[in-house]
Amino acid sequence: MKSLLKGACSTAALMLTTPALATNAATDDVETIIVTAERGKGEPPVIAENRERLARTPGAVALVAVEAYENRTAQGFADMLRDVPGVMAQKRYGEESRLSIRGSGIGQSYHQRGVMFAQDGVPFADADGFSDFQKIDPLAARYIEVYKGGNALRFGGAQLGGAINLVTPTGHTAQSNYMLRLEGGSFDTLRGGAALAQVLGDFDVYASVNALRSDGFREWAKQDQVRATVNMGYSFGEDREIRLIAYGADIDQNVPGSLDLTTALDAPETSTDAVKNGKWARDQQLGRLSLQTRWRFSENLLFEGGLHATTTDLHHPIPIIIDQQSDTQGAFGRFDWAGEVGGHKTDIFWGISYRQGQLDQQLYSNIGGESGFQFGGSRHKATGLDVFAEARIFATDTLALVAGASYGRATRDYTNHLAPANDADKTFDWFAPRVGLLWQSEDGTQVYANVTKSVEPPHFGALVQAPYPGFVPNKPQEAVSAEIGTRGRADKLVWDITLYQAWLQHELLSFANTFGLPSAVAGADDTIHRGLEAAFDWQLIEEGFMGGGLTLRLGYTYSDFTFDDDATYGDNRLPVVPKHQIHLGLRYENTAGFFLHPSVEWRPSDTFVDYANTMKAPGYAVLSLNAGFEVREGVTLFVDARNLTDKAYVPEFGAINDASAAGANLAVFYPGEGRAIYGGITYRF
Repeated sequence: MKSLLKGACSTAALMLTTPALATNAATDDVETIIVTAERGKGEPPVIAENRERLARTPGAVALVAVEAYENRTAQGFADMLRDVPGVMAQKRYGEESRLSIRGSGIGQSYHQRGVMFAQDGVPFADADGFSDFQKIDPLAARYIEVYKGGNALRFGGAQLGGAINLVTPTGHTAQSNYMLRLEGGSFDTLRGGAALAQVLGDFDVYASVNALRSDGFREWAKQDQVRATVNMGYSFGEDREIRLIAYGADIDQNVPGSLDLTTALDAPETSTDAVKNGKWARDQQLGRLSLQTRWRFSENLLFEGGLHATTTDLHHPIPIIIDQQSDTQGAFGRFDWAGEVGGHKTDIFWGISYRQGQLDQQLYSNIGGESGFQFGGSRHKATGLDVFAEARIFATDTLALVAGASYGRATRDYTNHLAPANDADKTFDWFAPRVGLLWQSEDGTQVYANVTKSVEPPHFGALVQAPYPGFVPNKPQEAVSAEIGTRGRADKLVWDITLYQAWLQHELLSFANTFGLPSAVAGADDTIHRGLEAAFDWQLIEEGFMGGGLTLRLGYTYSDFTFDDDATYGDNRLPVVPKHQIHLGLRYENTAGFFLHPSVEWRPSDTFVDYANTMKAPGYAVLSLNAGFEVREGVTLFVDARNLTDKAYVPEFGAINDASAAGANLAVFYPGEGRAIYGGITYRF
């Protein structure tokens, strides 16, 4: 096991010898993930300013400040984004999750596609768009931006699900000068971390390190990791800076595998002999570097851009052993202009994003966790280019007309070192327009509507499928999405409600395991995704209840995803995503620094597992409790108690063609974690 807190202690020593120049920011009311045009009381400036910026989007967006999850033992998106309607983030094990927005990557049984992951605007994904959750540090973000559906144009994103952008703290925006953190609890979990934030004249720096080890809820689910982030900037004046951001991680993660439904409910802690004998794991080391600039040329014109590079070494024993070395580089640039056109207030952004990458892969038989004979060796080269622009013109003081578009090109070049006859290459081009409206009243209430085209070219996993030679003929997944919604605040109620429908062609759907590989991928003919996303914060009592206030928080997602007159499945429901998903919480907080937050995650109905609609996973309700107390200024204790009733449930599973068919692989379920209690202490000064 790695030396827990080795880096943290070094950072702490540095912090204790450096003068404090940054300032603490108030953190009241920043758990709210609802984006409104009006500032909430007590918000730190960096949260308020960016929430108001996001509110200019004529579509569904959300902002999650780190304050929303820092007093929990957050591991990955399943903990960070659990309160955002429309986002399905369900843990499989460790930090591996399903992440789907509006049904993106709905059949993906491992890793993630369909949503652009980014940090500070720089994609985390490989050049072909395939993402890995472990590359993200949940504790090294000041806030998270969620752009749902077609609202990710600002990053050049054209995926069905949109984009998630983690923004790293700087010396100016960090919550405090120094931070020390220690937490632990169930399943022998222990995590420690430290951070510093300094401003020295025109120079600023933020640095953090954290280390985690846990045996996990299930057999063979142990994880052991160390992560570090450094963000250094130099200012040349107001809105003129350059910034160097470095990130590194060393992650060892055992893979417990999936189970059949009966075992997942009756013996959820178990794994299988095949998994343990094969020593399934995903171990990786990664490094990431970006050089960025923000430069205001005039009162009206701002430029943001940068260069980035990521390298990853992966050792991944499953039924086979996968060894990979991947390297990705890229550049982006975006201009923002604000002024008047024809006497009408106008703002425009336009830009370009380019990435390229190479992945070298070797495949071996798995003999007791060791590499046996080599049966695969290949090189995957990919590029991606997005050119994008959007304009917002105010026809009146309250009504803005929005129009935008992106042009994209993606290339795939596959070299098979063992069977050169299987070499293949392909180029995909597309154009994706967007139109919308945004109306805003004097009190900040907004109504918006838009229609957007999205395109997702196949990644290598959808093109290279043994034993088929070369590329299988999968086409890009295309969708036309329409949405209408409203957001705002009135007295003690804050709301965000969106209705949407997407018409898809060639939706990339993954099926049951084939030939010992993780999945086979095919494009459906026509499918429809429609839904409702609603978030409410209602302050029931502002003050006076035992010295504090009481707030009701509700997040509701309705998802109706179906085939559209499919030759095989007719109008069947698409599996995996529940029809109803509810997250309800009641938060009490007083002026003495104490808070109590019971919550329930509820799927009130069963969810289909297969495309043939012959099998369902049962619904469930899981009750949790989060509490904390600020012992004195800067020192906070917290308790994070989950699944208090020890409910056996299955929140996550892969899709099956027809569960009633003879020989169907039904071992696709990942059981939810049993009762767990974590506690921690954070010291900010």
